[in-house]
Amino acid sequence: MAVYIGVDLHVRTQTVCWLDTADGEEHQLTLDHERDDVRAFYSRFPVAALIGVEASGYSLWFHGIIEELGHQLLVGDALAIRQFARRRQKNDRRDAQLLLDLLRHGDFPAIHIPTPASREVLALLRYRHRLVRIRTMLRNGLQAVALSHRLRLGAKLFTAAGQQRLAALPLTGAFAVQRQHSLALLVALAEQIAAVEMQLQQRAQSDSRIARLRTHPGVGLLTSLAVVHALDPVSRFDRARRIAAYCGLDPREHSSGDTQRFGHISKQGNRLLRFLLIEAAHNAIRGDEHLRRFYFHLAATKNHAVAIVAVARKLVLRLYRMLRDDCDYHQFRRRGRDARRARESHSQITSG
Repeated sequence: MAVYIGVDLHVRTQTVCWLDTADGEEHQLTLDHERDDVRAFYSRFPVAALIGVEASGYSLWFHGIIEELGHQLLVGDALAIRQFARRRQKNDRRDAQLLLDLLRHGDFPAIHIPTPASREVLALLRYRHRLVRIRTMLRNGLQAVALSHRLRLGAKLFTAAGQQRLAALPLTGAFAVQRQHSLALLVALAEQIAAVEMQLQQRAQSDSRIARLRTHPGVGLLTSLAVVHALDPVSRFDRARRIAAYCGLDPREHSSGDTQRFGHISKQGNRLLRFLLIEAAHNAIRGDEHLRRFYFHLAATKNHAVAIVAVARKLVLRLYRMLRDDCDYHQFRRRGRDARRARESHSQITSG
């Protein structure tokens, strides 16, 4: 006996379609999140039900209820689920029915759900990223004010001397208000960013995987945390090439027959992870000679943007192998040299 439940979840309501194999009857119900007791509804199922729901950004509370009740929750890829729909008519009832059918037939396209610890770290990384974006907007606004009053300092505007010159500008009206508020907000943002980074540092102290990845040139605290907790566990990737696809660093392809066409990167997957990898690639080419040669070779034949994205792809593949094989940067390089020498010796023997 098994119970399958397809849930079309929204912010205010959810449409539920379920089947109990004991009687073979399907049932449907719409729950209002404010008026109805969602926990009581799912508590009525005596066995561990198999529940399927589409991935969304506002369903963590629902995941928590299902996990506390002991049911098995599968989160599905929304795009892959939509490809199973045969009819053009789309409504909540049909969506819940589709999820139920996929669960019954074993075709549900489930995605990986991070552990609570990984969710915490990734949420902190995203929050810090938003704070940094707000700080950038404020700095750009202050640069505009300074340029409007013939103060051209560039990045030096935010040094101690630059701040003194900005404060000495004879501003009035809206410009004076913007300067005062922006400077105050920048001070508060600096404290908040430092507090978030302190929490991230504490979570990384006891994790040997973070220390191992940080031995690679150009990889710092933020990049190592994002890679470890976004890819965890790395055993779910059977080969390194799937890592590039997971990060959205694989090229789009439209090939047919003897014609192959490759385009820009897919940009699917974790956007923050991809951003941090590209930022780390700029630093990695300064500290790793192989990545530096690879970058300059591509930059000469393609352009800077293509070259730095290719370095980021190569970088995440390196980090994946370091996690998979429990080795640091120096061990990784030594293994690469040994493998290269073995190939050269083999080619010399076969050619001789």
